[in-house]
Amino acid sequence: MSKKKILLLSDDLRLTSGIATVSRDMVLGTVKQYDWVQIGAAINHPDKGKVLDLSEDCKKLTGVEDSSVKLYCNDGYGDSLLIRRMLELEKPDAILHFTDPRFWGWLYNMEHEIRTKIPLMYLNIWDGAGMVGSSSTDPMWNKEAYASCDLLMAISKQTYGINHRVLEVFGEKTDGGRITYVPHGINTSMYHPINETESEKHHQWDELQEENKKFRADNPNRFVVMWNNRNIHRKHPGDVVLAYRHFCDLVDKNGGDAKKDCLLYMHTTPVDNNGTDLLAVVNQLCNDYPVAFNESITSSDNLNIKYNLADIVINMSSNEGFGLSTAEALSAGTPIVVNVTGGLQDQCGFINPETNDYFTPDDYIKIHTLHDNRTWQGLKHGSWVKPVWPSNLSLQGSVPTPYIFDDRCDYRDIGDAMYEWYKLSKEERKECGLAGRKYIMDEKIGMSRENMCERVISSIDNIFDNFKPRERFELFLV
Repeated sequence: MSKKKILLLSDDLRLTSGIATVSRDMVLGTVKQYDWVQIGAAINHPDKGKVLDLSEDCKKLTGVEDSSVKLYCNDGYGDSLLIRRMLELEKPDAILHFTDPRFWGWLYNMEHEIRTKIPLMYLNIWDGAGMVGSSSTDPMWNKEAYASCDLLMAISKQTYGINHRVLEVFGEKTDGGRITYVPHGINTSMYHPINETESEKHHQWDELQEENKKFRADNPNRFVVMWNNRNIHRKHPGDVVLAYRHFCDLVDKNGGDAKKDCLLYMHTTPVDNNGTDLLAVVNQLCNDYPVAFNESITSSDNLNIKYNLADIVINMSSNEGFGLSTAEALSAGTPIVVNVTGGLQDQCGFINPETNDYFTPDDYIKIHTLHDNRTWQGLKHGSWVKPVWPSNLSLQGSVPTPYIFDDRCDYRDIGDAMYEWYKLSKEERKECGLAGRKYIMDEKIGMSRENMCERVISSIDNIFDNFKPRERFELFLV
């Protein structure tokens, strides 16, 4: 039986953005099951207009002899004319799109046209959810996006709940596998603990020792805090510096020497118009404690070394769909500190007190989210994380997205959590980090690349098996 062909609309899978990374892992992990054609988006794409056949490269990477992957390079995600051209030229069996629904209004406007022939599928995320009294803050303006799709693969449990509630409000069906939970899957072979006994297998032990000399030249026991994010406002890079400052003050106050004992390693662009001038922030607010920057594009191998060198990795974003950097850190066996918001909740291993087991996606249909510290603070969680509940739930908005919670945690709470990790021995931290890797690889959790791809295949195959094309015309009584 010939393989189904899927047209993927997302960031060019050769790039380094989170969307591109997940797109690449998803394609490589399912190329045995499907043929792929991508409209690969980038801002001012250097290869705009080119059509690239990546089949041979994918064959070498995966060993799948009949790999078929084609890339159409494009500025942006496309438009209705391009989609019609692709439907005629490539004749895909389905369309899968991935990223913020605000980019796809033109696609939803033509959903009926598409769905008379093939299913429309969406790998989707929404950062904010919650309740204000009896009022839900679910994004009701996303109804058209959700209702336009035959399959919604939710990246977070919070999103899974949102998909269900929004569709149910508008009388849309939510059964039959239309909504599934498919968290981002980390390449656990790429991001892994490095130790001397595995040096021949991974060839990274010697590199790790060299990098360690740079990080800990004057102190082999230096505590390294790593932050790997874009320098943009919702990631709160300035608060990261303040949290580190508070942590270092605690170290000094309790008999340590933070100048020797600590380092904040920020893998980001220090100056960005979408964020702030971190060099000025550090110079003014943290010039007496060590801070290092790396703004160069780093290979996955080198990034894995950095995760292994770090004692902890942190993420204090106020809106976060998933949070790849801390999930990658857990895969590398490094513990984390995160704000309890969005998809970061899924990395914490929170225990539902009613079932004494992990919260399930279906639990989130009822609870919405765990970000409210008055209700949920103190929940049992995995040993690999120090979760910090937001101290302020601020309702933000814009014309396209009128309301969304901005879950801000207090920088001092993050600093306190850093200090909790600092007080543990390196061996204790490593044990917790390895428990986190086990969690990521758990089939029930689904955060390894293999498990993600299995869920993608199961979700898509179910839609192929049960897809009923729309009628060309619908009659409405007015």
